Formats: sequence, C-alpha cells, structure tokens
Amino acid sequence: MAMRIRSARVLSIVPPMTQLNTPYPSTAYLTGFLRSRGVAAVQEDLALALVLRLFSPQGLAAVRECVAALPKQRRTPSIKVFAREFSRYVATITPVVAFLQGRDPSLAWRIAGRNFLPEGPRFTALDAYIDEEGGDPLAWAFGALGVQDRARHFATLYLNDVADVLREAVDPRFEFVRYAESLAQSQASFDPLAAALAAPPTLVDSTLAELTLAAMTRHAPQLVLVSAPFPGNVYGAFRIARAIKDHDPKIITVLGGGFANTELRELAEPRVFDYFDYVMLDDGERPLLALLEHMQGERPRDRLVRTFLRDGGAVRYIDSGEPDVPFAEVGTPTWDGLPLDRYLSVLDMLNPMHRLWSDGRWNKLTVAHGCYWTKCSFCDTSLDYISRYEVASASVLVDRIEAVIAETGQTGFHFVDEAAPPKALAALAEELQRRNRAISWWGNIRFEKSFTPDLCERLAASGCIAVSGGLEVASDRLLKLMQKGVSVAQVARVTHAFSEAGILVHAYLMYGFPTQTVQDTVDALEYVRQLFAAGCIQSGFFHRFACTVHSPVGRHPEQYGVTLKPLPVISFAKNDVQFVDPAGVDHAALGAALNKALYNYMHGLGLDQDVRNWFALRVPKSRVPRNFVARALAAEPIA
Repeated sequence: MAMRIRSARVLSIVPPMTQLNTPYPSTAYLTGFLRSRGVAAVQEDLALALVLRLFSPQGLAAVRECVAALPKQRRTPSIKVFAREFSRYVATITPVVAFLQGRDPSLAWRIAGRNFLPEGPRFTALDAYIDEEGGDPLAWAFGALGVQDRARHFATLYLNDVADVLREAVDPRFEFVRYAESLAQSQASFDPLAAALAAPPTLVDSTLAELTLAAMTRHAPQLVLVSAPFPGNVYGAFRIARAIKDHDPKIITVLGGGFANTELRELAEPRVFDYFDYVMLDDGERPLLALLEHMQGERPRDRLVRTFLRDGGAVRYIDSGEPDVPFAEVGTPTWDGLPLDRYLSVLDMLNPMHRLWSDGRWNKLTVAHGCYWTKCSFCDTSLDYISRYEVASASVLVDRIEAVIAETGQTGFHFVDEAAPPKALAALAEELQRRNRAISWWGNIRFEKSFTPDLCERLAASGCIAVSGGLEVASDRLLKLMQKGVSVAQVARVTHAFSEAGILVHAYLMYGFPTQTVQDTVDALEYVRQLFAAGCIQSGFFHRFACTVHSPVGRHPEQYGVTLKPLPVISFAKNDVQFVDPAGVDHAALGAALNKALYNYMHGLGLDQDVRNWFALRVPKSRVPRNFVARALAAEPIA
C-alpha cells in the first residue's frame, strides 16, 4: 500500500494572506508528515508570492494602469501621491523589499534619513511623535542609535501607502492580513463569496491565478491541499481552486485549516464543491492518509475520515472514526521549498509583542497538541485542536528543534500552542541544557502558579525571551465566571517572576464579557495600570469579547446570564453568535478608552494618573486598592 501511495504527488499551498515575515506553519507540518510516510509532497506560499509580484516595478506599473483608468473624483490622497511620485516608487520598491528581507541592511541609513522614500498619507502619523522642540520622530521608541528599527518602520509605512493605493484603485478587499475577511467570517450563506468569485477578476485576482498556474507547471501535482487558517484566507483559497480547476479538472483539490475546522463544521452548501473536491476537518494527517488510500483504490469512499464531499448534488459528511495520528508520530515540519530569505520583516506596530509576531522569521513548532486546561468559557473548547490534549517527550521535541535548525540555519522558535504546559516547558529546558543547545523561543502560556521564580529562571536560561498569556478581564469575579483558574494576585506574582527573569510579558486582555459592568471595566484597568507600574507586564492588547457557537458561553448562555440572538439558516460558515447582555453596557465606548490607556502604559506614560481620566464618559471610581499589586508581590493579605 505504501508503494502505491508514494505515486501521488501532493502540493500544499498557503493562500493569501497570512503574515509577511514568516510562513504559516500548516503546510510545513503536512509536508513534513507526508514525506515521513513516503509521499512525494511539496509546498508553495502563494501569499508571499502574490505580495512580491505586486510590490515590484512590474506590479506597480500594472497598478498605475488601474489608477489611470479611475475618474478624477475617485482619486484619494494616497492615489494622488502615488501618481505624482510614481517614478520614485518604481525606483525604490525593489531596494525597500530587499531591505525588509534582510538582504540590504546598509540601505537603512538612506531610509531613516527621510529623503529617500516617497511619503504618502501613512507618514502623517509620524507628526504625533515629534516632541515640543521639533526633535526626531520616534526617538522615544527607538533611541538615538535605532537606525535599523527606524528604517524598518518607515519602510513599512511606505508599503502600507502602496497597499492603500491597491485597495482604493484595484481591489477594495486587499489587505496584508485579513484579505476579504468579511466574505467568509461567520457568513451563513455562500452567496457573498460566490458573487465575488463570479465578478470580473481584479489585478490581484489575475496575478494570483498566474502564480497558481506557474505552481501547477512546476510541480504537476495530482492532489492540491489548500490550507485556510483564517477567514481572510478563504477568498484567496477559492480563487486558487478555481484557477486549478480551469487548468486541469482532474487535479483533486482539498480545503482544510483553521477556518474549516472552526466555521464549516455544518457545511451544507453544494457550490463549495465546484471549487474543492473535499473539505476536511481538524488535524489533516489521518484524513489525508485515508484520501490517498482512496485515490489508489485501497479504501472505499465510505471509509474516509472527517471529510465533506458532494454526492448526487448534496453535501455529505463521512467519518469512519479512525483515531488521529499520535502527536509524537506526526514527524518534523519542513520548510523545504519555501523561500525563507524572501519573507519581509516589517515593523508596523510599536507594541513589543506584536513586533515579535511581525518582525523576523520564526520557526513555528508545537510543544503539545491541544490545551491541558480546556475550561475557559470564552474558548472553543469543544473543538479538537483544543480539546484533544497530547504531549510528546522533551527528547522528541528537541530532536525536531535540531532538525529544523539543520534545515533552516535559524535558531528562533515560536511555540504556537494554545497554552504550553509548564511541565513540558520545564522538561524542554532541561533537555536543551543537557544537549547544550542554544535557541531563542517564545510562546503562549497560562499565568498559573506552576511558573515559579525558579522555573522562570530556568526557562530564561533555555532561551525563552517572551511569553503571552490571558489576564482577560482583570476581575476575580469574572475570572471565576470564565473558569480561567487564576486570580489577579496570582497573575501579578507569575508575571513578575517572568519579568524578573528578563522575559518579556504580554497580557491578553478582554472587555465586553457577559455581565461585565462599567465598574468591572474601571477596576480591570486599575489592575492593569498597577501591573505595568510594578514592571510585571510590558505589553498588552484589549480584545472585544466575541461569543462563538463552540465555546461554553455559546453552548450554555444561560449559565452566563445572557441570551443568544437567533441565527439565520446556515449552509456555509457558522461561528460568531450575537447575544443580549442585560447589563446593557456600551462596551464600544469603553474599549476606545482602554486601548488609549494601554498604549500609553506601554510607553511608560500616565501610570500615576487616575484611570478615570482615560474615559470620555463619566465612570465610577475604581474600587481596587492602590497598593493591590504591591501587596500581592509581597504576599501580604489584600485589603
């Protein structure tokens, strides 16, 4: 059977758009696994290829033709600058891209001098950073010697200016991330996506089709896997599948990834299968082995695994129930075939943790499959990628790390777990020390008491440079309702231990959780202020709570004091669900204040101010003692 499976050539594709700085890991995981089973597997990142084609002299010339066709009343400030400075854009686009790829670092001095790049509307934001004496913009962020950082930020603004022109003159859906996201996210009907796919192709569409056909010519696959992790990948995924089917209908196309796993679990739309022969759910290893055996005549169709298909004009779901490939046996991801020296390290946001996400290329690995906690009420705990928890030994994990270093030549790792287990991280640190292996790594954790000062020191010694974790709504009442399993005082002690070990700490923060009052919000911001002031956290971001059908809140709203709004008839995507909270709080108005305060706290500003000053509307005084965090760190009783 294995010999017959080997005859199938499989191409895995990353569709637009994910990240500019590093490849999304799904194709690397699947390609590594398939190769370990003797399958001829290759991969392509068409998201990166699309950006590099559009952001080139030839791409800009094509954009200029679209601009020339616009009536004058549609010429925005971005378009006017692009048209006026077109020759400068053409002259600078190639060196700027090379600079952001790390291939021409000496260009930083010219870019940082502010006389090399044409500057469109995106650069006006820099005016906010000029001090009272007319000093250097961004000196507060990068310092007097931060030429490379400064230049990377200016180059990123430059790319964003061009992206604005693409959006305003070529394709209103274009984004570096979340491309055409609204066409797929929680869309009950396939109609909006179908209409967009039936419309005349834009320059972006036709360029993506050309790149897809070139990939078909290079690899001649029999099976193409398109991994769409986010709603913003879905439109591009369907465009790729359409180009493949137009090229050769015999090529089998499969849609999978996080979007399908989350939003297509009740798929009933036959039109999806005009583009894809199959849609697979959850981890792809076992379903793909089953499909390959079916393609070779070794397995009947009725024994496929977690697979949607069209049967007689209707959608059918088949799952023979076979167990997944154990996490310890999925093999090592491979980045072979991806142009690792062509990814762009952008510096868009000055949030220190967001910078890790977008600046530099990281090898992405998983410490464990799923989440060892699986209780948080806002999380999609009913889905396999969270609910099925499996670990591999530290020896296996470090074997994978060493194999990836040998292949890529790079020692930076992002562990992409929902929450990396403390025991597994401790074992990893010990194994890295035993092998005398030096790496840099960061990832997501829970701020639980297992992370003692001693463990934090050991993790730092093993190469840990940053952690992110959920403080969510900084309120013990709401943390208990969330079943987060932590308290604010505990978070203070754990984050302080990480910070004392020299590890950057980023807090995920949330507002708008069911029953959250204005008082809760004000108190939460006071906790956050104290955590920043005490040096416990250095980075954070407030997210608006969204209720999903796969979370405990979505499944049992009555336990959280809310009522779900009825969903429409769904044949396509299903995820977010609106709800009615009797608290009736205007969370949108509060959110603006929270983000403003947080932005200032990250830059050491306003930490001595009353938190009420950030709110435009009248809010109550915080009930949190001003020394709450200080007492928590001293392990004193909290008044």
